[in-house]
Amino acid sequence: MRKLHRETIKVCDCQILAHYKFEGEQYILTLASDTIARDTKPGQFVHITVSSSLSMRRPISVMSVDVENGSFDLLYKVVGEGTRQLSERKIGDVLSIIGPIGNGFKMTDKKLPLLIGGGVGMPPMISIAQQMQHSEYDPFVILGSEVPFPFTPELRKIGNPCPKASHTMPLLEEWGIACRLASLQDYKGVFKGFVTDLARIYLDTLSPEALTQVEIYACGPHPMLEAVAKLAQEYDLPCQVSLEEYMACAVGGCAGCVVEVQTDNGSVMKRICVDGPIFDSRSVF
Repeated sequence: MRKLHRETIKVCDCQILAHYKFEGEQYILTLASDTIARDTKPGQFVHITVSSSLSMRRPISVMSVDVENGSFDLLYKVVGEGTRQLSERKIGDVLSIIGPIGNGFKMTDKKLPLLIGGGVGMPPMISIAQQMQHSEYDPFVILGSEVPFPFTPELRKIGNPCPKASHTMPLLEEWGIACRLASLQDYKGVFKGFVTDLARIYLDTLSPEALTQVEIYACGPHPMLEAVAKLAQEYDLPCQVSLEEYMACAVGGCAGCVVEVQTDNGSVMKRICVDGPIFDSRSVF
């Protein structure tokens, strides 16, 4: 049966509480909404009106939520006119937002999740990590970026040492979650290479028994997700990927963001916005 989203997607007027700029034209936007903070699941996104002069909204993944204070955070990068205009919005401005949209990641019985995020694909991984803190899960997070990270990497205090990867994301460290960083750039304390190279190093440290408890969750550019899917097949690991695509309506009406998915009944076209954005890696790669 086709899943219905009409009862879960809301239109909210959200006030900007904070707006931080980082190197590489990256921004973290904090918005007020009890509804979105309460209802968002890791992997879901919102569709945001960037300005009064542009009618088309922009889809952005939710990075973290603060249910107690009724707010949520978005990480985005300026890549076009829409996000450029969004970057100019000020504290106190009110933005129209549709969300949360899509199906979130499915938490399974695998207790050693490997979370891999690249570029603006980092937010869903941070969102899952937030949900997994203080739980039976023991995740390991790998974040990759080819521009300076939208935070100041700090020397890790938790987790096992990793060759040439000594620094971590402070927020994840604060949550008690092990994280390492990867980039092709020469950043201090950051592994020089692809996120999949660092993931392979980590997986090779695990015993055969521990590997049975690993499931990969990933979000990032298409080439990265394809490489992660191949890595998952190499180690015979289940893998969920969050796909990125240009969207118009983002609520399933225009079918402009479809992707071919393999099912038991053959290939079908699925809408990334509401049928996804989360898919089994083997079904799309």
